[in-house]
Amino acid sequence: MSQVVERLAKLGIVLPRAAAPVANYVGAQKSGALLFVSGQLPLGPDGKLAPEYVGKLGADAKLETAAAAARQAAINVLAQAQAALGDLDRVVQVARVGGFFAVDGRFDSLPQAMNGASDLFAAAFGERGRHARTTVGVAFLPLFSIVEVEAIFEFAP
Repeated sequence: MSQVVERLAKLGIVLPRAAAPVANYVGAQKSGALLFVSGQLPLGPDGKLAPEYVGKLGADAKLETAAAAARQAAINVLAQAQAALGDLDRVVQVARVGGFFAVDGRFDSLPQAMNGASDLFAAAFGERGRHARTTVGVAFLPLFSIVEVEAIFEFAP
């Protein structure tokens, strides 16, 4: 078992099967030593969005819910990376992570909500999990999800 998968197991995380694309794109694409993982939604093990992960974040939205959704989306990013690389121990560096949150009006805690994803990458990869990051609020996401997370990994051959 890979070290990254062991770290995830200690957190109670078993990576799901990588979700199949729902349109004309691939879940992950290698280019040189970089792996680009397409945006992932916070789908659960059943392949569906939990009701609390549907809608838009507003002034009354709970930070804990948004962070948990970002974490679940990051788990799905890792599932795509594992499917593409075969072994997450091949990841040399989590280079960049992007987070998109569906917002309705003001939700001032986007950076803190995105920490749900960033903290997972740091826990899984240690120092190799530290990354550049973008977090933005948008009007709409697929399936009415509250978050979508994408990532770029550097990997060893």
